[in-house]
Amino acid sequence: ICKNLSELSRFSTPISNQVFKLMKRLLPGPFTFILKGNNNIPKIFRTNRKTVGIRVPDNRIVHALLEELENPMVCSSIHSEDEIQQYLTEPEEIHEVFENKVACVIDGGAGQNVPSTVIDCTFDEIEIVRAGLGVELV
Repeated sequence: ICKNLSELSRFSTPISNQVFKLMKRLLPGPFTFILKGNNNIPKIFRTNRKTVGIRVPDNRIVHALLEELENPMVCSSIHSEDEIQQYLTEPEEIHEVFENKVACVIDGGAGQNVPSTVIDCTFDEIEIVRAGLGVELV
């Protein structure tokens, strides 16, 4: 998770004008862009695919954390074991499940149970990998 587009160059190779314009139009927002990664990606996150997912969410708590940390953050969705609900979104439930595994849970209210839209920009043809929240804006 990055606070703005200027942090892209820290972890990705240069992007095309077309991709930059798309990102500039859609971010901040519910989108994850898959880009070609560079050597600044920490080794623990490197895979054979050499890609990185970049998000710039529209969330005041996340932006406050990014300002305080002065660095991008790694994030993950919290998948639910419930067959009906795909993701854990209630802070109390997240705390109950993870209280012995994380230092803290920040209660910013319940989240949405719709994932971000994932857009692969690693090839010449831009492709929607997962249609999620905000897909109608693409």
